[in-house]
Amino acid sequence: MANARGARIVTRYPAPRAVVSAPLESQLSNGELTVGLLLLQNRDRPQMLRLAAQLVSACKPTLDELRSRAIQERVEPVLAELARQALRVDPAHPLWRKIADLFGNARPLREPLLHYTRLAEPVPVNGRVNAQRWRLVA
Repeated sequence: MANARGARIVTRYPAPRAVVSAPLESQLSNGELTVGLLLLQNRDRPQMLRLAAQLVSACKPTLDELRSRAIQERVEPVLAELARQALRVDPAHPLWRKIADLFGNARPLREPLLHYTRLAEPVPVNGRVNAQRWRLVA
């Protein structure tokens, strides 16, 4: 479903031939999808966390929707940790910055969640292997 909404950080190749009939945004909003991917049972599934992070990096869900759903589903610590990692790559990202400001005081997770490089892609120097910098996958 996240792939149908534009998240491509986790995609299988070749693409499946069957077309997925994903619910419309009016039936399942991007905020609900994002928070659903962040549920605590997905903490050990980095693919799910990366999809949710890509939706946030692309500013698909709104802050108000994320706030209410995250509190309702108790995923503030996961969202706060992803925001901390994303801001290491892009400190000026507007939505991640607002999420960090909003949930920055959430209790930290006991175990590491996801390294920032899993939310970003390298920008090489003149086509070389070494990364000049990293950019969030959106």
